[in-house]
Amino acid sequence: MPSTPVPAPPGEAPAEAVKPLMRGISVLRALSDADGRAAIGALARTTGLARATLDRILATLARMGYVRLTGHEAVLAPRLMELGNAYLSATRLPERLGPLAERLADELDESVSLAVPDGDGIRFVHQSTRRRAMSLTFRIGDLLPAERTAPGPLFAAGWSEEEWERWRARRAGDPEDRGFPAVPPLPPEPGSRSGSGSGRRTGHARRFEELAARARKDGWAMDDQLIEPGLIALSVPVRALHAPADARPVCVASVVSHTSRHSAASLRETLLPRLRAAVTEMAQELARPPHMPRPPRPPEEPRPPEVPLPSRADGRPEGPGLASWTAASKQELGREFIESLARGLTVPTAFGEGRDALTLSAVAEATGLARATARRALITLEHLGHVTAAPDRTFRLTSRVLSLGFPALSRTTLPQIAAPHLAELSGRVDDSASLAVLVGDDVQYTARVATRRIMNVNITTGTRFPAYATSMGRVLLAGLLADLPYDELTARLARAEPRPLTRHTVTRPAELATLLEGVRRAGYALVDEELEEGLRSIAVPVVDRTGAVVAALNVAMHTSRRDVAACLTEVLPELRATAARVEADLDVVGRFTRVPAV
Repeated sequence: MPSTPVPAPPGEAPAEAVKPLMRGISVLRALSDADGRAAIGALARTTGLARATLDRILATLARMGYVRLTGHEAVLAPRLMELGNAYLSATRLPERLGPLAERLADELDESVSLAVPDGDGIRFVHQSTRRRAMSLTFRIGDLLPAERTAPGPLFAAGWSEEEWERWRARRAGDPEDRGFPAVPPLPPEPGSRSGSGSGRRTGHARRFEELAARARKDGWAMDDQLIEPGLIALSVPVRALHAPADARPVCVASVVSHTSRHSAASLRETLLPRLRAAVTEMAQELARPPHMPRPPRPPEEPRPPEVPLPSRADGRPEGPGLASWTAASKQELGREFIESLARGLTVPTAFGEGRDALTLSAVAEATGLARATARRALITLEHLGHVTAAPDRTFRLTSRVLSLGFPALSRTTLPQIAAPHLAELSGRVDDSASLAVLVGDDVQYTARVATRRIMNVNITTGTRFPAYATSMGRVLLAGLLADLPYDELTARLARAEPRPLTRHTVTRPAELATLLEGVRRAGYALVDEELEEGLRSIAVPVVDRTGAVVAALNVAMHTSRRDVAACLTEVLPELRATAARVEADLDVVGRFTRVPAV
């Protein structure tokens, strides 16, 4: 798997570039740099776009599900991560090397990361982070200046003179790294003159050239508190198996620690042999055919967690239908919908597992775009550095695709995913809607949208109730205990010591076990006045990409609002539709990142 060539910074746009696509990407970049949320007026100032043009771009991005518009703000939406997912899936680095990085992190009890190049910077594509008070805070897709990282010298060791000149120009123009929001800015170098490029190849810049030369010779590199005080890292390149020593790395694996645990010298002396062994195993993994099972591990070594095969769940049709929805959107929204922007942004989604290098014809076929439309989109994306063209007339995505919202969205939690969908659900049914997870024998509310009425269901986020007496609790218990034999299920419920909360509460373990089996078969739970007199609720499960129940959604109301039949005919379909929307977003966000349940 060859390393993707480093894209040059964009100059003058080619005549065939799609200007609306360039403007749309500039808006996504500006939102990403603002950590995923910005006032629309501020976006206009940042991008330099006329307000009318910006409004049309945002309307198009909102139609695509990439942005949500809330009053005077624009917020990145989870579905935007499908663009970065396409790159990560095409490289297969997180899928194939992630389990090995996790195993190494567990063995060393240190954070382990995988990084790839982007121009004269580096981007993380995987993080195996240790949970500590002082832990790594970089996100998947974050861009860091190469000269302040351990992977940077290893990538720079293979730079051409042209690439070095581009780096020097960037250093001269931004000596304090203000263009890299993920890292703290550098203080001005001693003796440097503000606004002057002369004399800046001193200090950090000169050291980086020396580090690159040393990395070329040693085959490893060290970051000794270059990003911030206390943080140290050791890196080794992962090259294709049997590649020459001067071949560009596919990626770089790093072990990251803190000076409270290691000095730079002790990190190198203690961990370099094990990191090199892990990198050798990574190279062997990359050399295996994609679907060849890994050889069995020795009994004493723990197996890494299984990584599910990726699959699309973007809510739009596959194949030739992928771009066909844009015509219908244009017909419905008129000039507010910029079809060339929407079609251009479908092009990255043509790439993925088994589709890392595509011809123009393959891109057109995968997206349903005309060849001329696909060609202009590829020209635009290549100009912006999101796509690179090879001599064999194939195209590949570059790591720069991750700049389109991936860092800001990569730590989205399940409650954050669910919140806008709960608000829409509550608005449609005119009753309170909630999300909850199972904590021991209780359900804990993690997101909630309440209606405004004199008599209301007064529950706040963080509230806990006994699971056996709630609709969400029964949905969660049914998912958790689905595989237990009846006797074990009854015993598990008995240990919770159910007690009557109202005269309607079911407390007998055997009866509860029967109810849970009915919930599992029906796919919903309806609880009528068992938690509190006059309170009726109905809930459905939320499942992740593996099919596991990870949360529950419900609608709660006073019994005077609807009878049971109305709950089933009016509310249940809306609940299921909402759960499907949450699951679609969860599938996109959780493809290559962990989604916290709370």
